[in-house]
Amino acid sequence: MKGVILAGGMGKRMLPLTKEDNKHYLPVFNQRMVEIPLRTLVTAGVKDIILVTGGNRPGQFLELLRNGKDYGLNRLYYTYQEGSGGIADALSLARPFVGDNEDIVVILGDNYFEHGIKIPEHKAGCHLFLQQTLTPWDFGIVELNQSKQIIGIEEKPKIPKSDLAATGCYIFDSNVWTAIDSIAPSSRGELEVTDVIRWYLPSVTYTEYTAYWSDMGTFDNWNMVSRRVAKGKWSL
Repeated sequence: MKGVILAGGMGKRMLPLTKEDNKHYLPVFNQRMVEIPLRTLVTAGVKDIILVTGGNRPGQFLELLRNGKDYGLNRLYYTYQEGSGGIADALSLARPFVGDNEDIVVILGDNYFEHGIKIPEHKAGCHLFLQQTLTPWDFGIVELNQSKQIIGIEEKPKIPKSDLAATGCYIFDSNVWTAIDSIAPSSRGELEVTDVIRWYLPSVTYTEYTAYWSDMGTFDNWNMVSRRVAKGKWSL
């Protein structure tokens, strides 16, 4: 299985800190933000990773991570996303890195899984990590049937059909490239990962993540995670 870390975007919610630097290079206590998802994948057993970056100063990641050997990686590759085409657009840049019939685990570069992730042995073509949220209008929210199977997903719904949010970690089989090729840009002009997930329905399984999880894309969340790492909450 190959790993993909998505560390692009413009980081507008973190201005002025991201005026010159990539958001994912910001410090989180004693490390850089991007190191957290990187170590999350390595601890889960993923040893071949590609980092999709973008925005300002992409060379900082090469200077920090180098070839990935210090993190326990066999291979670490890099590619660059121009502009902000969405998560699925960024993911498409990893296509040459992934072999035929290989699964991939994708993690957003600002995601913090406090106890790491476990890649399930038995999964469908698409597997999600879900967590209950009190603010479902801020996330991609899944809809479940009476058998607790995912039958739908909606990005930032005004009327949520559940309180289960898709966190920023996804596992896809090799059909993901067909899925990306088949979707169109949303009203935001981006290729949405929720549309990719919807393409896989009904073959979507999930793990409900019960440990602490957060993105670090706002000042409040970034500060909260930094404090938790400083207190030794992060177990990786």
